[in-house]
Amino acid sequence: MDIVLWSVWIITYLAGAILYEIYIMHMFQQNSYKPREYREWLRVTGNIGRLLGKTLYAFISLPLLIIGNYGCLIAACLMNLMTILVNKPHQAKKPLVYTPRVRRMLVTTTILFVIGILCSIMFEEMEMKIKACAVILTGLFILIPFIVLLANFINHPIEKGIDRYYINDAVRILNQMPELVIIGVTGSYGKTSVKYFLSKLLSVKYSVLHTPGNYNTTLGVVRTIREHMKPFHEIFICEMGAREVGDIKEICDFVHPKHGIITSIGPQHLQSFHSIENVIGTKFELADAIGEDGYVFLNYDNEYIRNKKIDKNVISYGTVKNDVNYCAYDISVTKEGSFFKMKDNEGTPHEFHTRLVGNHNVQNIAGAIAVANTLGISMEKLIYPVKQLESVPHRLQLLRQGERTVLDDSYNSNKNGFKAALDTLAMFEDLRILMTPGMVELGDKQYDENKEIGLYAKDKCDYAILVGREQTKPIQDGLMEAGFANNRMIIVDTLQEGFQMINAIHSDKHKVILIENDLPDNYN
Repeated sequence: MDIVLWSVWIITYLAGAILYEIYIMHMFQQNSYKPREYREWLRVTGNIGRLLGKTLYAFISLPLLIIGNYGCLIAACLMNLMTILVNKPHQAKKPLVYTPRVRRMLVTTTILFVIGILCSIMFEEMEMKIKACAVILTGLFILIPFIVLLANFINHPIEKGIDRYYINDAVRILNQMPELVIIGVTGSYGKTSVKYFLSKLLSVKYSVLHTPGNYNTTLGVVRTIREHMKPFHEIFICEMGAREVGDIKEICDFVHPKHGIITSIGPQHLQSFHSIENVIGTKFELADAIGEDGYVFLNYDNEYIRNKKIDKNVISYGTVKNDVNYCAYDISVTKEGSFFKMKDNEGTPHEFHTRLVGNHNVQNIAGAIAVANTLGISMEKLIYPVKQLESVPHRLQLLRQGERTVLDDSYNSNKNGFKAALDTLAMFEDLRILMTPGMVELGDKQYDENKEIGLYAKDKCDYAILVGREQTKPIQDGLMEAGFANNRMIIVDTLQEGFQMINAIHSDKHKVILIENDLPDNYN
């Protein structure tokens, strides 16, 4: 009977441990495989509670195993069944991808578990061996979040070697294309939109390759070069993202951009950057990499960028007339989109029309026009492609959905981008609904920045659907302080529940919904 119960315990234990390890590995991947960000995620109060809930029944089963009688063994097996239930996978917004790196880490964690089991062999009596094994396994289960960190540490030399091989291969490909013009694009926000807009405009004259989607890390850029770069490409637009100081320099050190665009700087990812000064310095790592024959295109609407003095060939752009080289002015918005004017180098004004709405979209288009015109495409030839530009998915993308319109700005969020999206929502004369979980990764500024958004949103929306009771507390405080009607502020737990509440709002007006930010799984 004992053997049967111990066998049942082992099987149910393994099932629960595997599910829990997959969850932890998913969170490690969501934190970009970066130990520091992952450790900070572990320290978040809500996450600590979540992990305790997933390991609670393993804690309870430990004394039961030590006692080891029939009743306790049966209870311990039941605890394992509860562990399986609380670790049952839920549908993720971005599921765990079983990359080669993840598979290697899973192998290493398995080896660490086996080593732990082998430690129980030191006992002579079989009963003691079994109990020691059970105690060690239970301890290992509880320590899985740290075992994943240990596995990453053990695998680090292997991962660095593999990364270096792929980087060297990308460098080899670039060295075979000496005439290729590489343009780096970075910024706290707007960089993906500028990348897509610029690619469309430059395609009027050149064969262009750009990094797809959000392939803006070192390995994302490497993968783009190795899988998509062809000998006929003339321009490579390389989006460069950063979560830590040195991330952009790492990319620049092997792609060697000729030109660079800095679209914006703001208090984003302060949890890992720690200060706005570090954000500024990291974004300007791109400018540092530009040589004497290249240009640095700077968005002078952004005060952090405008106030940074650099000894480079600077071409400025923006929508505010403060001595910029390329200024979009006389901006107007209708149901057909946005209209604006820009002057060329000779001072001749040109009228542009885009189907996109929002001042920040015009700002990003102005940056793309500045680069395209500098690289030899006349303003006249840019008028039509500007008119054909489409919204970048999940970046204030205008979607018609039957009886309602959705402004999908769910990819990411920061204060300036959030305010620009609210300004766009305010342009509509329909029933304006904001749905958001707020902003994250702002360190000790998270409360103040989100509260400021609540204060700002008061006159920009008719209803506020706030996703997450604790997460959105600062926005709630800001809205209430601004005098927003309490019965028009609705707190929900998920986006799905938010849409249900929107459907329940009765109004004769057409509904316009701004979805601002959609937090990844490691915040849910």
